[in-house]
Formats: sequence, C-alpha cells, structure tokens
Amino acid sequence: MNNFLFPFILTSFAAFSTMLGTILIFLKFKNYNKLIVASLSFASGVMITVSITDLIPESLLLLKVNNSDFISLILCIISIILGIIISMILNYYLPDNSNNTLYKVGIISMLAIILHNIPEGIITFITASSNMTLGISLAIAIALHNIPEGISISVPIYYSTKSKIKALSYTFISAISELFGAFITFLFLKNFINNTIIGILFAIVAGIMLNISLCKLLPTAKSYNYKKTLLVFFIVGILFILIKFM
Repeated sequence: MNNFLFPFILTSFAAFSTMLGTILIFLKFKNYNKLIVASLSFASGVMITVSITDLIPESLLLLKVNNSDFISLILCIISIILGIIISMILNYYLPDNSNNTLYKVGIISMLAIILHNIPEGIITFITASSNMTLGISLAIAIALHNIPEGISISVPIYYSTKSKIKALSYTFISAISELFGAFITFLFLKNFINNTIIGILFAIVAGIMLNISLCKLLPTAKSYNYKKTLLVFFIVGILFILIKFM
C-alpha cells in the first residue's frame, strides 16, 4: 500500500457521490408528499436489492475463504440477525412521535449507511492499492449505489426539519465515513483486516438495511397513501441496482 494517493482519490470519488442524492432537496416540487414517498420507496428498493444481490452473496464468498461452507452460512445468518437486532435497538431508542417519523427514518438510514460505508471504504482502498483497474470498476459501482443512499438520508431529514444544512450535514457524515474506512486501513488495519471480518460486516449491514427498508422506509411511505407511486419507485429502485450489476 505504498501508493496512498490513487486509492484515496478513488475512495473519495465513491464516497462523495452520496452527496448527489441531496440534489432533490434543492428542487421545487408541486407535491412534496409524493416526493417523499418516491424517495423512500426508491431507497428501500435499492437497499433490499443491494442486500440480497450484493452484500449477502459477497459476505458468503468472503467467509468461505477461511471457513467451511456450513460455518460460513451460520456466520452469515447470525450476522444478518445481529444486524436486524441492531436496527431494532436503534429504532427503539430514537425518539418517535407523529412529527418525528421522517426524521427518525433519516437518522437510522444515516447510521446504517455509515456502517455500510466504512467496510466499503476499506475494500475500495485495499482493491485500488493492489489492482488499479479493478479499483476503478469497484469505485464506479459503489458510486452509483451511493446516490440513492444520499436520497434516503437527505430527503427525510430535510422534510422533517425544513433545514437544508441538517440534510447536507447528515449526508456528508455518511459520505465521509467511507473515507474514514480507507484512512484507518492505511494507518492501522492493513495487516489485520481479513475476509472473515469483512464478510461478517457485510452481513450485519445487510440485516440492518433489510430491517430499515421493510420496517421503516416502506411503512412510512405507505402512510402517505400514494400506493401507485410507492410501487413504481420501489420497482425502479430494484431495477436501478439490477441493471447496474448486469
């Protein structure tokens, strides 16, 4: 990892693409409720699909490097369940009332994405350090799915607080966490991070994202009674990720 600059630039590119998701808070819309429904539904479609088609399979592949198939499967399942429990604990302890539901969704999404971005930063940095071409491809793929992650934080935070500064700040915190992953890898973790640890982290994040999507994002979107908008943008979110991986 002697070449620090190029992997760090690639990780920065992937990280700050998250901020592109904040563009929606600067645009004028006739029906803000429909925008909220569309954003939450799209984000949930993205998170569920990323978890099922990317995080969980990648977790199993990484776990199988140093463990048997059976042990890998057990570790993955336990880690997913742990992620769900973590999400439920966060949901329980964050304040909740009729005016705070959107804010709570934004905060939980931010925390989940931070946990997601740190191992992504680690992997992007390590990959780019050893293989420039693969590092570029990985950074582009991560950048594409970071955009809807920015939407899932900024839109609920903005429409619950009416503060663009808060929406931008919270989204920025989630983005910078990816750089944090790269930075701590360069300084401390390059000799300690292994496939099992990353595999467990990915499965935990998948559990958190599945719980957020199914128990917070979709129910909140459903409460606005725009069922057609919910369904359309949920499917669009799924297709966005599936097409990206084709």
